[in-house]
Amino acid sequence: MAETADDIARPVTGTGPARSGDPATATRTILGTMPEVREASLQLAKSAQRLLSIFTADLEPLIYGEDSFIEAIQRLLLARSYAKVRVLLADPSRAIGENNRFLALARRLPSCIDMRTMSQEYPASAGAFIIADDKALVYRPQIDRWDGIADLDDPTVVRRYLNFFDEVWNMSMQEAHLRQMLM
Repeated sequence: MAETADDIARPVTGTGPARSGDPATATRTILGTMPEVREASLQLAKSAQRLLSIFTADLEPLIYGEDSFIEAIQRLLLARSYAKVRVLLADPSRAIGENNRFLALARRLPSCIDMRTMSQEYPASAGAFIIADDKALVYRPQIDRWDGIADLDDPTVVRRYLNFFDEVWNMSMQEAHLRQMLM
């Protein structure tokens, strides 16, 4: 049976704040503000070696449209010929309508950045997250709030989110108007 977003969220949201002596949570940070989420997402993007997977409602420009984030993505993709960025959008019309800087980068590097619109089978209420490789995660359970967690080294939890992302990715498609915007 497929996991839901609620099933995936449980291991992260139930763990509480990191304790200094607990190695299982030593890399976990609790986030509460937009600048904290933006900085954690930037650090995660800088740590990626081969794959970034972004699950977002609309390519939030305050996170993914920032100069430093765009530069980190460019460095990743231009330094490694095998590197990829995958983006799942719940509402691509907002990202397209706002002249998003991330979309401009996707137009310049279409073979490295793949974008899809989430299948209607999956709720947009699944939160928002970004995953680096199969190791690091920034997760917000509610897309309209900045509260969340960042964990830069928890492959077990990250694997669950990546499996969920892959499931949604495989059930989603690249829409014609999104594809035209990327050309």
